[in-house]
Amino acid sequence: MFARRIEEATLNSWPARQQFLFDGWVMRASEGYTKRANSITPLYPSTLPAREKIATCVRFYAHQDLPTIFRLPSFVKDSAELDTLLAQQGYQERDLTHVLHRTLEPAQEAASSELRLLTLSEWLPLFCHLSNVNLEAHQPHRAILERIAFPTLYAVLYEDETPVACGLGVVEHEYCGIFDIVTASAQRRKGYATRLINGMLAQASTRGATSTFLQLVGGNQAAQHLYAKLGFSELYRYWYRIQPS
Repeated sequence: MFARRIEEATLNSWPARQQFLFDGWVMRASEGYTKRANSITPLYPSTLPAREKIATCVRFYAHQDLPTIFRLPSFVKDSAELDTLLAQQGYQERDLTHVLHRTLEPAQEAASSELRLLTLSEWLPLFCHLSNVNLEAHQPHRAILERIAFPTLYAVLYEDETPVACGLGVVEHEYCGIFDIVTASAQRRKGYATRLINGMLAQASTRGATSTFLQLVGGNQAAQHLYAKLGFSELYRYWYRIQPS
């Protein structure tokens, strides 16, 4: 199934500190940084009773001093039944996310802007600056990026030698995942995100990628409009169920 292959690429592109399979469920833990890297995704068929498996997961994450979080893809047959069971146990639904996809074609960035590919050590401080967050707080973020086993695009878009937008691309075989897109707050609605992504996709195509995907949290109307204009369409959705405190 194509959606499952994209889901595998998603997990591979955002590697957790710990990851293992438990009867078809992918369990991940990574110091609490992002729910994607600290949750359980039911990805393959299961054979054990779901209630027993949930209890096992709760014990594992309690040992990690983390809440138990389930990430439920819409294309997985067991997701609806598991979602109902988790709701009955008080798990709260959070962050409906759309996984978007498009066939990859060479893209041309605007001549007035410059796309540069940097190292992780160069890129992360710029990402934090554009996001208005403290670099020291992003050491778990850096640890995830250092674990990526595939070619990466640490991209920054400059205008008149000033960084205005940045993003991360991960080329996992023929798929390019797009992550961490941010535009400087004073530079939004000027087309920089479009130029950045087009430039990143052009770079990805030279590295063998033939399609691209990204995740978009529901409710972001501006981003939905941007990605629709760039030719992305929804492939599937996922949402979280978070253990009650």
